[in-house]
Amino acid sequence: MSKKPMSRIYFDHSATTPMLPEVVEAMRPYFIEQCGNASSIHSFGREAKRAIERARVYVAKLINAEPSEVIFTSGGTESDNLAIKGIATHEGRSRGHIITSKMEHHAVLEPCAFLRRAGFEVTELPITPDGFVEPRLVEAAIRKDTVLISVMMANSEIGTIQPTKDIGAIARAEGIPFHTDAVQAIGKVPVDVKRGNIDLLSLSSHKFHGPKGVGALFVREGVQIEPIIHGGGHERGLRSSTENVPGIIGLGKASEIAMADMKESNESMRRLRDRMFEAVLKTVPDSYLNGHPTRRLASNAHFRFDFIEGEGLVLGLDMLGIAASTGSACSTGSLEPSHVLLAMGLKHEQAHGSLRITLGRENNQEEVSYFLDVLPGVVSRLREISPFNSKRPMQGGNGESCVQ
Repeated sequence: MSKKPMSRIYFDHSATTPMLPEVVEAMRPYFIEQCGNASSIHSFGREAKRAIERARVYVAKLINAEPSEVIFTSGGTESDNLAIKGIATHEGRSRGHIITSKMEHHAVLEPCAFLRRAGFEVTELPITPDGFVEPRLVEAAIRKDTVLISVMMANSEIGTIQPTKDIGAIARAEGIPFHTDAVQAIGKVPVDVKRGNIDLLSLSSHKFHGPKGVGALFVREGVQIEPIIHGGGHERGLRSSTENVPGIIGLGKASEIAMADMKESNESMRRLRDRMFEAVLKTVPDSYLNGHPTRRLASNAHFRFDFIEGEGLVLGLDMLGIAASTGSACSTGSLEPSHVLLAMGLKHEQAHGSLRITLGRENNQEEVSYFLDVLPGVVSRLREISPFNSKRPMQGGNGESCVQ
């Protein structure tokens, strides 16, 4: 019997998060009443400038940085590009070696590919079947001309938390700048750039209940980078453009809230996630967990189901009121399997049958119960019509029954 849909359930928080009411309220005055350009010297401009600097303090506190080390950007992609291209091309450099991993977000892989075409050499390290970058491989890959090491803090698809502190220590010992894409980690795990041996760190507001279109790059004092946007010299000359004042205010407020309730939110999501782990693997045949069972974000549950297409599963759940994904929101429109899952050693057909559930602070046990009730039926129906199901007789091109 079909289940009656609940009101819509949002299980795709790694793609984006809803803005908190407190964030919206903090931003509201800066859309209308306090409309000044932060570079103007009159009272409206000075008010905007003071508000930006207050937000900068909150972002800095969230990662244990100095406010002067926080550069506001348009989001995680720009922050990654500024860090990678900015380090690589500093002082006109056109050659060098960069170390990264095969599981990075495209916002890291594509700038590295761009630099490779320009004459740099890039080493993409393999990952373990659980989705980890091994520090010993980072150390072994270092060359005399290595100019940057970039390894993400937490994976956007399977949620694995990387040993960035160890990797950063290796980079620090060799005098090589270390960048981490922390877009998925910020607001979900404690981050300390000083103790974590981090030189550059990217973050994005909309991943932890702030507005879209704003982010930041931490640049440790003394680290020199080349700007990639040139103009009026805003943000210490590293990111020219009139500041997105409302967005920056929202990022600051989201940072303040994340510091206050991160532990409580994580515990709530971890309970929901662990319940999903136990129930899905028990009730759905031929189901598996992608990534490490514990060394992962508390919000992330990433499953693999044999004999189905993940896109069909996402659409089937959507018809029942549940929003989920197959992987990164930046690549789910592609028919190609996840590069992260392939790097873990999965076959194409295995990678295609994956489902990413990412929880948020507003999710509850009732929503998880509904998901667990409807999931087995959706998987079963998809397997009945799946060309990947080797247990199901199929019609060959000549009308004869065949088995894949």
